[in-house]
Amino acid sequence: MSFVLTIAADRWRAHLQSASASIMAVTGAPVVPVIKGNGYGIGQVALAAESARLPGDVVAVGTVFELEEVLSNSLEDVVVLEPFDPRDAAAAAAWWTVAQRWDSGRVIRTISSMAGLEALLGGPGSIRVILEARTSMHRFGFSESELMRVLADETVRGALRDARLQVLGLALHLPIDAPAGDAKVSEVLRWHGLWAAERMGAGVAIDPTLWVSHLSDAELTELTSLLGPARVRARVGTRLWLGDRGALTARGSVLAVHPLDDGAHVGYRQRSGPSGGTLLVVSGGTAHGIGLAAPSPAASLRQRVVTAGTGALDAAGRALSPFTWQGRQRWFAETPHQHHSMVWLPRGVVVPQVGDTLTADVRFTTSRFDSVQGLES
Repeated sequence: MSFVLTIAADRWRAHLQSASASIMAVTGAPVVPVIKGNGYGIGQVALAAESARLPGDVVAVGTVFELEEVLSNSLEDVVVLEPFDPRDAAAAAAWWTVAQRWDSGRVIRTISSMAGLEALLGGPGSIRVILEARTSMHRFGFSESELMRVLADETVRGALRDARLQVLGLALHLPIDAPAGDAKVSEVLRWHGLWAAERMGAGVAIDPTLWVSHLSDAELTELTSLLGPARVRARVGTRLWLGDRGALTARGSVLAVHPLDDGAHVGYRQRSGPSGGTLLVVSGGTAHGIGLAAPSPAASLRQRVVTAGTGALDAAGRALSPFTWQGRQRWFAETPHQHHSMVWLPRGVVVPQVGDTLTADVRFTTSRFDSVQGLES
């Protein structure tokens, strides 16, 4: 059973170079590739290797649990996006393990609470951090008043003066959608003003860099034109790795072909299929991410109608699979199994042979492939 991702390497790498060059041209700084989760379906090790082909000296991972794999497969410094907090016992233990095995000089922590900062200040050596602001995302980060208190704290200032603490900038994780056209740029400008004022008031050197996520090139252009010498670093994941979906093809192998009589019942739930239909068993199941979906944002009326219609079909025991044969997506015979799926072909359709493959339209951030092919060189 094989569920395979094939990458058109030259085309995909050309996109990576183009996206990277575009961001460099706008911001004057290299892109910060984000390597997190399942590695956007491609894998963290592969993305770490591809990052080395791009200009820049910093990559980012999602959590401390992803840190060692990227450290061992890249030469760049690594930002951990999830904030460090000693109150998360499992994560604190993982941080301790990393500290024992790796040069901590390559690691940059994100800090969003005084508790996290105080825990680091009590340790030996010099620690590099990025402070995170609580943007309109309202996920992590210091509020404006909290950020002011942190930079005014004498213990923090002492650590900065003694170089036991290096603050490399302010992180701004912004929403993907915004209520107004320039809302995200306005939000960054507001935080920049506070950040500039508090840095000058601290009386010690603090990096002015703004580390931003989810800004378009147009927004970055507007921002850098207004900020002048302030440095902006764009952290980019989906746009970079999945920005040219045509370079990525997911396929499941046909494992079995069963022409069935009318009314035949199949699968765990013994459901019947179309008259004169053919049942295909295809590699790719829930272990690969097939049949798994995040909740729909349903922001528009059309999206809500589509979501309601899909839910009604699911409730009736009918669901469209991601597998395509002869230019059309085919129906699941029943919900996918762990490593394979059963799909129907109606009468009159050319039937594939065992060993043929069906393309699959998948969500790469929730997909796990048995093999990723095309990046060997």
